[in-house]
Amino acid sequence: MASNVETLIRGAVKKGIGKVADFNRKRLPRPTDAHPFLTGIHKPMGEEVTLEALRVDGDIPAALTGRYLRNGPNPAIAPDPASYHWFSGAGMVHGIRIEGGKADWYRNRWVRGTEACAALGEAIPAGPREEGGFDAPNTNVVGIAGRTFAIVEAGGKPVELDYELGTIAHNPFDGTLTGSYTAHPHEDPFTGELHAITYKGDAPNSVWHVVVDKDAHVVREEAVAVSDGPSIHDCAITEHYVLVFDLPVTLSMKMLLAGYRFPYAWNEAHPARVGLLPRTGRGDEIVWVPVEPCYVFHPANAYETADGKVIVDVVAHETMFASSKRGPDSETSRMERWTIDPAAGTTVRTVIHDHAQEFPRYDERLTTRPYRYITSVAIPDGAASEWALADTRLFRHDLAEGTTAIHDFGPGRHPGEFVFVPRSETGTEDDGWLIGLVVDMNDETTDLVILNADDFSGSPQAVVHLPHRVPPGFHGNWVAD
Repeated sequence: MASNVETLIRGAVKKGIGKVADFNRKRLPRPTDAHPFLTGIHKPMGEEVTLEALRVDGDIPAALTGRYLRNGPNPAIAPDPASYHWFSGAGMVHGIRIEGGKADWYRNRWVRGTEACAALGEAIPAGPREEGGFDAPNTNVVGIAGRTFAIVEAGGKPVELDYELGTIAHNPFDGTLTGSYTAHPHEDPFTGELHAITYKGDAPNSVWHVVVDKDAHVVREEAVAVSDGPSIHDCAITEHYVLVFDLPVTLSMKMLLAGYRFPYAWNEAHPARVGLLPRTGRGDEIVWVPVEPCYVFHPANAYETADGKVIVDVVAHETMFASSKRGPDSETSRMERWTIDPAAGTTVRTVIHDHAQEFPRYDERLTTRPYRYITSVAIPDGAASEWALADTRLFRHDLAEGTTAIHDFGPGRHPGEFVFVPRSETGTEDDGWLIGLVVDMNDETTDLVILNADDFSGSPQAVVHLPHRVPPGFHGNWVAD
């Protein structure tokens, strides 16, 4: 990590840049249209709600005892639409608690950072926060070691929540995290460790491989040299490697100084490559393999082959943040399989399914091993600029058969990310349930839908009804009691 002198210099530079950005932010061009991520399906919720004894259609499986949790951006104070970016809204965590075939409660709670505490008239909870940075993680919410953490990338620290989603503290894993964290740790089910690649906007020449153990404590922070400040949203792991997606979306100093809240943009001059970093090796032992320019938010699973290649399945976007300064703006994305050959120095991209989609999930018991199914959310093809999230379908890709099943929720009903929950520890990949939120814009309500994985296109096993619209967020998980 940086020396004390380096830290002081970096802090001074950061404060100076921040003052320039604050000044220029007020001079940004005024938008002439409604902000797509502040209106319509994305319109933020204005209050915290507690509902009990939720209405249910169908039969919630008796084996499900725990909480479905989902995190997403939800400004607590009306933002300036000239500078607001979807990725910059204060985090709001939504939760539905299930036990004994019943849905006991729903709660939504802002993550208590500077913005939410100012809006609610509360003191900021204890714990270290990034000075002048983002302190209300808005991207994912995970269970680690029987605890609950809201998490985000690009330097934001984890925030620990209680069972009912109240903020306990800003908690960098009990003080064991010295640098930045991520929204996407990946647990190796065979070791119990969580692996992540992290980055910080004020440290453009490094990213870090961070490992958290079974006790939610950091046991490794290994720096890897990069250039241009790449935005690395996610990673993937195999038995021996962590995959680093160093792709052409990088820090834009021009956007930062202009006052934009998310200063990352498509950079044609930045080489596209995937790094294979030995999970216990030094940062300078990484093997970089080129790939055709594209951008990846989210991979599905990855594994190694007997002949030394690495297979990883990803949603690949042709470009990202090439024009919009308000949110994702790719016109083309598709599910692809990348075959990475470190000996030959090549990456071969093949198409699994040629339709716009995002948020791939799989049976995470098989992380680092060959697997069969990916579930993803359809996105309208050829979206003009920013993501409309107006499709009504989920895809389920069968990698063994080369087929794709579809679940269509019907007109005006828009699914988010669905997570797989196995019926048992030893069951197959289709022996379980797929769980996620579906927003019904016909009446602005929301359902928690439980699908049977072995009857993907059929009727849901159960539907839990919420009488309000939950804005599309990013990521959710089933956290069993």
